[in-house]
Amino acid sequence: MPRAGPGPLLLRIISAGVMAPVALAAVWFERPWLVLLVLLAMAVMGWEWSRLATRGGFGLLGALVIAAGLSSVGARALGGSGGIVLAIAAAGAGLVYLVAQRQRAEPVWVAAGTLWIAAGSIGFLSLGVPPWGDHWTALWLLGVVWVTDIAAYAAGRSIGGPKLAPAWSPNKTWAGFIGGVASAGVVGLVAAWLAGGRPLTLFAVSLGLGAAAQAGDLVESLAKRHFGVKDSSGLIPGHGGLLDRVDGLLAAALAAWLLMAATGESPLVWR
Repeated sequence: MPRAGPGPLLLRIISAGVMAPVALAAVWFERPWLVLLVLLAMAVMGWEWSRLATRGGFGLLGALVIAAGLSSVGARALGGSGGIVLAIAAAGAGLVYLVAQRQRAEPVWVAAGTLWIAAGSIGFLSLGVPPWGDHWTALWLLGVVWVTDIAAYAAGRSIGGPKLAPAWSPNKTWAGFIGGVASAGVVGLVAAWLAGGRPLTLFAVSLGLGAAAQAGDLVESLAKRHFGVKDSSGLIPGHGGLLDRVDGLLAAALAAWLLMAATGESPLVWR
């Protein structure tokens, strides 16, 4: 008899063990590595989203989805202001909307997803590279999102209980949500201890970002349910697609970037 391959959990662990060091190295060394990684991720997510939203198609619409993201992220990498790069992303999403109408796709879904992916990618890049951010801020955000994801999964599986949003995602529970958010707060306390920041402030901000990460996960679950698919693609063994892995990160990165833009500095250095 043929030997059975690795199970789903082992595949997830192996894939994470390959991807995490790459992401951490790019964050640590900042430019140009983080810029290149975000541009590559933006192209992959654009491909996944266009195929998901057109139920397997790509063509001109897919190329426009990718172009909208790459142009806005690239403009940010070249020093464009937040308002300008968001305007570029919005203009690209508007063009996607018009083309989707002609191709009888679902224009609102395709355009909204394009803007969502681009804005989240811009946010993460802004957190991780000077002059806007630095690797410590990006590492803190990754810690918040990763711990939230792991804790939510563990609490949901071990405790169970009432469903969080069964119409959007049938498997997520309130226990998982609370466990994930609480664990994000712990990451904030650890970050405050390491960076010398305000513990209560970073605890509260990390709680909010943990909630944002889970909201992003829910939104993508809703989109996949709407289009009748389980994963955004089969690109990552045991995980599905890249969007399946970074949906929460996109939401949390966007929220953290807007917070930094409003205050003018990273929450790690708030005094």
